[in-house]
Amino acid sequence: MPLNPSFASLSQRLGKGTGAGLITGWVGLPDPLVAGIVANEAFDAVVLDMQHGFVDIASAVQGVAQIALAGKPAVVRIPVGQFATASRVLDAGAAGVIAPMVNSAADAKALVSFTKYPPVGERSWGPAIALNVCGLTLSEYLAQANGLTATIAMVETREALAALDDILAVDGIDGVLVGPSDLSIALANGASVNPMSAEVDDALRHVAERCRAHGKAACTFVTTGAKGKDVIAMGYDFLALGTDVMQLRAGAKAFIEACKG
Repeated sequence: MPLNPSFASLSQRLGKGTGAGLITGWVGLPDPLVAGIVANEAFDAVVLDMQHGFVDIASAVQGVAQIALAGKPAVVRIPVGQFATASRVLDAGAAGVIAPMVNSAADAKALVSFTKYPPVGERSWGPAIALNVCGLTLSEYLAQANGLTATIAMVETREALAALDDILAVDGIDGVLVGPSDLSIALANGASVNPMSAEVDDALRHVAERCRAHGKAACTFVTTGAKGKDVIAMGYDFLALGTDVMQLRAGAKAFIEACKG
């Protein structure tokens, strides 16, 4: 059966430290219609957030379907440490998984064990809904899934930065995503949160450089379009451009200011 191009587009376009600059939406509101609306904008992919957003497993499954209907790949950020959830969202048709607080090679290997089939990992078999999304047969999916689904570990602590090369060297880790807010807190020893700080910028450049060296994708989250442009210039392959709530508030503010102006 032919592979659904929208499912494959994440792994094919993500890049390996080449600075592909994919711009993704980020959805934390649990109504799947929100995911569908965001997916119909000019984003390259859409992330569903189960960590700090309010997306649960049921709304994630429905959100993946809405994103697929818009012809885009869905990525799911799972809650901290819930690696088993990674298998569930992949079975539901997610094209990638983001895992927060991966601080060591051991954490990375544990994540991969749930996201990749043998011999790379130990993912359990059951991709019933994923087959509807990707368009492959059972045997085709088994043969291709490890290469088609992205496993992305978040780097957001001093420990993760120190172990970065070890994490990137883990077979099955396709890239890392810098969490700039948590990283800024860690780098400031808890004194402040400032994702725009010079220390975070230095860390972003370092991560991009090490990703290029390992042939893995460099990913991050930004809160402004200008910052997005900056990280693409640094060589980032994948960036989340704000959240649904941020964009909703920004849109409302712009409409009100234009009306009053």
